[in-house]
Parts: sequence; C-alpha cells; structure tokens
Amino acid sequence: MMRITDVVKNLLIINVLMYFATRYLWGNPDRFILALFYPTSDFFHPYQLVTHMFMHADINHLLLNMLGLYMFGSSLEAFWGSKKFLFFYLFCGFGSMILYLLVRYLEVGLNVDNTPMLGASGAIFGLMAGYAMLFPNNIISLLFPPISLPAKYFVLIYAAAELFFGLGIVDVGKGVAHFAHLGGALFGFLLILYWQKYGSKL
Repeated sequence: MMRITDVVKNLLIINVLMYFATRYLWGNPDRFILALFYPTSDFFHPYQLVTHMFMHADINHLLLNMLGLYMFGSSLEAFWGSKKFLFFYLFCGFGSMILYLLVRYLEVGLNVDNTPMLGASGAIFGLMAGYAMLFPNNIISLLFPPISLPAKYFVLIYAAAELFFGLGIVDVGKGVAHFAHLGGALFGFLLILYWQKYGSKL
C-alpha cells in the first residue's frame, strides 16, 4: 500500500473536519454557506471561492473523494514533493471552479442561480489526469465494476463519461457538476504540459 504523504494527510484531515463540523455543528441549511454559489445569488460570498473545495454533500461524496485523494495524491506528492503537489492540487481545484462558472454563465447568464457547487471532486479529477500522464501504464483496479485498466485508459473513459453526462447525451448524474470535474482534469493536464515544456520553480 502507498504511504499517505504529508500534504495528502493534511488535506484528508481538513476535508473530514470540515464535513463533520458543517454537518453536525451548523446543521441545515446553514452548512451550505461555505459551498460556492453563483455570483448573482444573494448567498454568494468571496470566501466560497476557496471553501467550496473542502465541502461535501454527504458521506459517500466525502469518502469517494478522499479515496481518490489517497490513491492518486500520495503517488504524485511522492514524485513531485509537497510544495509542487499542493500547488497542483489547488490549481486544479480553481480550474474546476473556473470552468464550472463559465458553463453556468452560458446556461443562466446574469440571472439569479441559487444552486451551490461543492466538493473536492474537481481537484481529484486533476490528480487523476496528472497520475495518468506521469504513470500511464500503471493498472487501476475497481471493485465495481470489477475491472482493471491502465491509468491512461481509465482516465480517458472517465472523462468521456463526464462529458456525455455534462452535455446531457446520457441522462444520468443529475445534480452533479460534471464540467467542474472536467475543468479540474483539463487544468491539471495543461499545467503538466507547461511544466514539461518550461519547467517549474516549485
């Protein structure tokens, strides 16, 4: 098993503490005030641009994202080092938000939208993209469905599914910010291409 690296461990702790604090100390509906609301909403606050990445809707949402953080994040942090990994993680999280807000603008314009977006999923998709680029032939095994694939194929199939869901080609996954997921993967992919060409000072 992969050792849990330092930044990954701290991110796990922060996400878990945020989940239980907001769910059981604040209660509904106040706990969603740290989620990201569309800027035209009365519920929008600038701090949500950061805090939404550490919020989760339910325990399954939290556990799936934390599993992804451990699976992909520890390998990337061990490869890059803590500082570069943390920058990559946050860059993917903000990239996820940017694409999400752009798509929402194309959908609703300047109309009021009170639907919140929350979760570390965008950053996790960035980690998946990074893992597939650096370790393309490493095998990823799933329990459900019980299949094993090289990382490069796993991420491509997952990204294609998110695109289909986001465009409504496949009518499942309602209420999921599919383009936020794609934004995290896209920004992660572009950042690694930049580092490969120009290097990094991190």
